[in-house]
Amino acid sequence: MPFDRSIKIAPSILSADFANLGAEIRAVEREGADWIHVDPMDGHFVPNLTIGPNVVAAIRPHVTTFMDVHLMIAPADPYIGAFAKAGADMITVHAEAGAHLHRSLQMIRDCGARAGVALNMTTPLDHIAHILDAIDLILVMTINPGFGGQKFTHSMVEKVAMARAMVGDRPIHIEVDGGIDPTTAPLVAKAGANVLVAGSAVFKGGSVDTPEIYGENMRAIRAAAS
Repeated sequence: MPFDRSIKIAPSILSADFANLGAEIRAVEREGADWIHVDPMDGHFVPNLTIGPNVVAAIRPHVTTFMDVHLMIAPADPYIGAFAKAGADMITVHAEAGAHLHRSLQMIRDCGARAGVALNMTTPLDHIAHILDAIDLILVMTINPGFGGQKFTHSMVEKVAMARAMVGDRPIHIEVDGGIDPTTAPLVAKAGANVLVAGSAVFKGGSVDTPEIYGENMRAIRAAAS
């Protein structure tokens, strides 16, 4: 997939119907999703336990766009190969989840996936300033990771702008995750984010039987961010 800075809507399947994930993914893609965002959690790094590589492999055939896998697990290194083999196009690890972030990024790229770094709200951007050439995506968390449906933290808008300034002309996506909806999307987009992760704001009110609601929700977010 060639790099561009156009706005991308990445529905988080954490808010989808887990009993019907394949159909949910097909529904949001038909309605205009650009990426599919997947949130493995280990119940240790974050206080929730979600999915593993086997589920990612099971849903991979249903994803025709781009599978964006955000690992909220620590340590992440022992699982990078499994998630890459399962079909992740982008694997994002948390800067806080291991002692050797550059090594983790190298592992991701060696497995054939693109490499992202997620930063918790209290983690400064300086943490990644000297390894930007190893990064394909910076994920700025705008909530504390672990659960969907949390409220957006407005102080993170400045951090998004700082991240955008830091990457300059490098082909690095700026992604935001947490509380993104039509009211917050324009704030982060103006600051420089181009990948908007949205869970409840996409899936609320819809279903695989009424996917047009997913489309309406995504179009509202995209319009607000444009």
